[in-house]
Amino acid sequence: MATASASGPVKDHPAAVTFVLSVVGYTLVVGTFLGVVPGSIFPDLSLQQVNRLSDAIAVVNTLATLSLIAGWRWIRRDEVKKHATAMASAFGLILVFLVLYLTKIGGGGTKEFVGPQLVYYAYLAMLAIHIILSIVSVPVVLYAIVLGVTHTPAELRDTAHARVGRIAAGAWILSLSLGVVTYLLLNHVYSWEFVEAAVVVAAPALRD
Repeated sequence: MATASASGPVKDHPAAVTFVLSVVGYTLVVGTFLGVVPGSIFPDLSLQQVNRLSDAIAVVNTLATLSLIAGWRWIRRDEVKKHATAMASAFGLILVFLVLYLTKIGGGGTKEFVGPQLVYYAYLAMLAIHIILSIVSVPVVLYAIVLGVTHTPAELRDTAHARVGRIAAGAWILSLSLGVVTYLLLNHVYSWEFVEAAVVVAAPALRD
């Protein structure tokens, strides 16, 4: 991704930069779930708006998955520029997802699956894998990205970028794919119950 080989604090300390970015990301998400992040920064969403955000998130995750698969395919063909573009696009889409997701959770709430017990257990298993991979892949993905944007293609050969990138892309693709599947089960195949966000529990009921 990078075109220059000049040294700098980010390039020289990718692990430290990854740690800081990971902490910021975890703090935003966990803080939003627990209601620690001020609710005033989120819009007061109606249930209909929450549903539209869920749809938008599914579209963004699908596009991100396709970008990751394309990037993986291109690097196997040694098409470095196309690979870098695809991975940068995937990362950009994930940032869009994060904004949409935090807005939905902080300004609206979550939906709980309602369906046959057997399907419910399968749904929970897929959701658990999706969430766990989403959590543990954050520092791996960020580390691969930091290396990619601070090193030239020639320099990357002497780093862990390729090895870490394979792990990051694999975990990312599986997590996003399961996220889309659980979205379809929750929103279009079976039913759900709405649970208001922690930051708006005390507020009036959401509008239909």
